[in-house]
Amino acid sequence: QVQLVESGGGLVQPGGSLRLSCAASGIIFSRNAMDWYRQAPGQQRELVATITSGGTTTYADSVKGRFTISRDNAKNTVYLQMNSLKPEDTAVYYCKTTTVVIGTTISAYDYWGQGTQVTVSS
Repeated sequence: QVQLVESGGGLVQPGGSLRLSCAASGIIFSRNAMDWYRQAPGQQRELVATITSGGTTTYADSVKGRFTISRDNAKNTVYLQMNSLKPEDTAVYYCKTTTVVIGTTISAYDYWGQGTQVTVSS
């Protein structure tokens, strides 16, 4: 059974930093790309950052230069280092991964964590 468990959220002042963690189990972690999403109240969930199995990273324009996604395959954990936080970064942050099963058909399954709240406020 695939499980993703986020941690590290909290309340931080504007300009501060937080590091989110997402511990994965039930997958061959080193083979999976990992994503961080966020969802603010009344807003759609948006993709924040992705790291491929090979370590290639991509970011939403709104967080480029401030957030860094990384992974530790030995710990089955993906991180999101968030610096220079702004009030508009306030959201629930989720990690996600997709597994692909190839049989007589090809099926893709998305797995989400439960989310961790990040609040940026003075």
